[in-house]
Amino acid sequence: MIDYIKGTFIQVTPTYLIIETGGVGYYVNISLNTFTQLEGKKEGNLLVHEVIREDSHQLFGFAGKVERDIFRLLISVTGVGAGTARMMLSSLNPAEIEKAVIGSDVNTLKNVKGIGLKTAQRIIVDLKDKIGKHAGTGEIFEFADNTKREEALSALVMLGFARSAVIKALDKIIRENKNLTIEEMIKNALKNL
Repeated sequence: MIDYIKGTFIQVTPTYLIIETGGVGYYVNISLNTFTQLEGKKEGNLLVHEVIREDSHQLFGFAGKVERDIFRLLISVTGVGAGTARMMLSSLNPAEIEKAVIGSDVNTLKNVKGIGLKTAQRIIVDLKDKIGKHAGTGEIFEFADNTKREEALSALVMLGFARSAVIKALDKIIRENKNLTIEEMIKNALKNL
């Protein structure tokens, strides 16, 4: 399974991009959020999710881990395919999707093209607990530098600490001081775990 592709962006459009690496150009479906983050860039890393079916092999690309995580949660819901999840991430950013699910805001989800009342309700029912666990206190998207937080979280979980405990500790530390390095976050979290 492909996790990411690092290469040169040959063409970047609001719905797809072509990234070349090792002499091969990959056609990757993207959301409007990813397009906004990659627009004007000539090269970089693109996180990928593969959808392999009998009749097709599709790649979906993301500028950040949080967006890919939300995409993967969305496609786990019955009736929500990769195209619909991409449409949702083009209409709403990951923070808005999280807020709508946690707040049981059916109308926000229904405003996305292709999402009806039943699908919106199913997304909320299926993902409320998962997004709550994924996001911890619901403030994951409010922090300025999510990359540092995610790296610290990943490192602490790999050390054997429970994800939920690590999320709470990191959220508390970041609320107190948003300008910490990854190392400082980990050291402070180790004191609190």
